[in-house]
Amino acid sequence: MLCNNIDLRGKRLLLTGVAGFIGSNLAKNLLSRMPDLTIIGIDSLNDYYDVRLKQERLSTLKQYSNFLFKEGNIADKSFVDSLFHTFNPYVVVNLAAQAGVRYSISSPQSYIESNVIGFFNILEACRHSYDSGTEGVAHLVYASSSSVYGGNTKIPYSTDDKVDTPVSLYAATKKSNELFAHAYSKLYGIPSTGLRFFTVYGPCGRPDMAYFSFTDKLKRGEIIKIFNYGNCKRDFTYIDDIVEGIYRVIHHAPEKVIGDDGLLKAPYKIYNIGNNHPENLLDFVDILQEELVRAGVLPSDFDFESHKQLVPMQKGDVPITYADTTELEQDFGFKPTTPLRVGLRRFAEWYASFY
Repeated sequence: MLCNNIDLRGKRLLLTGVAGFIGSNLAKNLLSRMPDLTIIGIDSLNDYYDVRLKQERLSTLKQYSNFLFKEGNIADKSFVDSLFHTFNPYVVVNLAAQAGVRYSISSPQSYIESNVIGFFNILEACRHSYDSGTEGVAHLVYASSSSVYGGNTKIPYSTDDKVDTPVSLYAATKKSNELFAHAYSKLYGIPSTGLRFFTVYGPCGRPDMAYFSFTDKLKRGEIIKIFNYGNCKRDFTYIDDIVEGIYRVIHHAPEKVIGDDGLLKAPYKIYNIGNNHPENLLDFVDILQEELVRAGVLPSDFDFESHKQLVPMQKGDVPITYADTTELEQDFGFKPTTPLRVGLRRFAEWYASFY
């Protein structure tokens, strides 16, 4: 196992996408575990989905005295530069991104703005954090995605696999993040770690994800569409497991090592964070409906069969996602373990309470 080389005590951490699903849960975890850490959270609070959810997450975070929120867009270079100049963050965690595979087909521009230009602005700010001879950013951690595996047929997906066949613009932008980060790590010695997340779910999550959108539609008595006629598998990963993985990764930055050629090797690493246990979509729907009934979201006599429709695969989707988490286990002694039923039960109970 790797030893921690990042000490966050008394330091400042810049967290982008802090009102997002993963960002808000990570911030809450860090703030509660490390009261002497200051988090500067930024988010654009766009209306890609119900802003009330983002405001709900922020309201919880604003209760912490060591949390500071700044509203803005990482695609705005002057905004990003001003944050780095004012706060001089020790660690940067970039989770701000335009998410969603299907939305990237109808609204590609927003992905270029946030995922490409925005991430470039973060990298440039990290680069220039060293300009004045100060310590600079000690570790950049950023969100990638299991979508980068695209058309790969070998499973489980390993970080050693080639990822040159994206099947959506979203996947292509996330792969570009990894390439940009590697180049900046090599050129400027910025220690960076990319995390490929696998189908993250849980309470107060993203409404565009299947478990949430299915629940909304069933509650309204609408039909849910199950793609590829149900012949899909997803490596569903509960939010608490994702957060614990990020927490551990933050505390070890890739080491700066000189290669045989006398030049710096890129202090750069990629990890999968997934449940390492893909679930069939039809089984997932069965568990979801059982937990929605149990939580009182749906009546016990709800006719599920009449509200399901099996349809062909949609553009940008892949038949299976399956994470090889060997490196995460070896380096940090951790792998996600939350069973799907446990995670969906917590979501259903939250949904019943919130709505």
